[in-house]
Parts: sequence; C-alpha cells; structure tokens
Amino acid sequence: MEYRIEKDTMGEIKVPANVLWGAQTQRSLENFKIGKDKMPIEIVKALAILKSCCAQVNAKLGKMEVDVANEIQLACKQIEDGQLDEHFPLSVYQTGSGTQTNMNVNEVVSSFVNNKGIVRKIHPNDDVNQSQSSNDTFPTAMHICAVELLNTLLYPSIKKLMHTFSTLSIKYKDTIKIGRTHLQDATPLTFGQEISGWVTMLENSLDMIQASETYLYELAIGGTAVGTGINAPATFAEEVAKQVALQT
Repeated sequence: MEYRIEKDTMGEIKVPANVLWGAQTQRSLENFKIGKDKMPIEIVKALAILKSCCAQVNAKLGKMEVDVANEIQLACKQIEDGQLDEHFPLSVYQTGSGTQTNMNVNEVVSSFVNNKGIVRKIHPNDDVNQSQSSNDTFPTAMHICAVELLNTLLYPSIKKLMHTFSTLSIKYKDTIKIGRTHLQDATPLTFGQEISGWVTMLENSLDMIQASETYLYELAIGGTAVGTGINAPATFAEEVAKQVALQT
C-alpha cells in the first residue's frame, strides 16, 4: 500500500495515499482498535448538512470567501448523497465529544475541495470547522439525524403497522377467543377487540414520541467549546439554525 505523510499538532503520521481523510482520522483508527461497530453513516451525513450550513453562514457574515464556502457546500453534498461513504471508517468508540468523527468529516471535505484545486487550499479545522467545536457540532448532528430518522423511518413504520392492525381488528371482530387473567379465569372476547388494543397502544406511543421530538429542534451549534459561543460570530447560532431548517 502506498502512503502519504500528513501533519497535525502532534507531528507526522502515515495515511493511505488513496483516502480523503487526514491525520486526526488516522490517529483515531490506530488508537481505537476496538469493536466492529462503525459510526453510523446517518450521523456523518447530518454533520455534512451542518458543515454546509456553517460554511454558508460564515460567508454571509464575512468570515469566509464565498467561493470557498460554495466549494465546501458542494463537497458536503457529495457526502449527503452517499458518494464518499468509504472515507468514514471510524469506530463508535472514540473521545466523548465525537471529536474524531467531526474531524473525519472536516478532513474529507477539505481534501475533496483541495483535490479539485478550484479555490485556495482550505484547512479542515480553520475553514471547514470555522466557528465550531466538536462540543456543539456533534450534538447538533445527533439531533438532525434523530429527527430525520424519526420522520423517514420510525413514524411511517408505526403508521403502517397501525393500519395493518386496524384492518385485522375489523376482519376478526366476530372471532371469539378466550381471554385469561394471571389466575387463568377464562372470559370471552373477540380477537378484533384484542387487536384494537394494540392499535391504541401504538397511537399513544406515537403521540408520546412526537411530543418528545419537539426538544430535538433545539440545537447546540453556536455554543462552540464550552457553550459560551466564544470564537463564533454573535449571530452565528441563529443563522445556522435557519439554514438547517431550510436544508432539512
């Protein structure tokens, strides 16, 4: 295998020549050789959405050149579309703030842009991660990901199951069966009545999950390292939240 030499604040490290990730990702691969569970690609794609929004806002606020922001957004779109999945190899076992996955995304985006050579060379931390920290990007991505999966996977599945049970409840409304308590006291009910209870349980569960979803719409972005917003423009949080809402 061919390698290239990447540098970060900890020094030099060998990285496979054919990958888009950089030093931080490689260090994580070498330091966390445990388990087979990889970081879910849905989290990576949520981070890409967030990085795209942050680049747009940084450009709007005069913190980044417009052409650089545009190229970052194009790279993020490649990630969102699943075109670069093989460049996100990290384990779920890493530092508590998800720093390595945040940097994995930053490095892949910067390498993708730099390989095109259309704009100036960009830096994974200084540019792609501008006005951000792992402490606010990762929880924000988790919220974006959770809302996306609730609405595209869980809710439709629950509603489909509810519809199936409702249909069966009507089909078996005259089918008598024995109902038993814990003391085995036999009393009759219809199978349709029993199934209707399942429908109600699902309805109530769906209502409770949807009510809880409200709290996922509050985003950590803009808090940066310790929640104070240091090193981010004053209106960064609100502007990024607006862009996330538009893109999702």
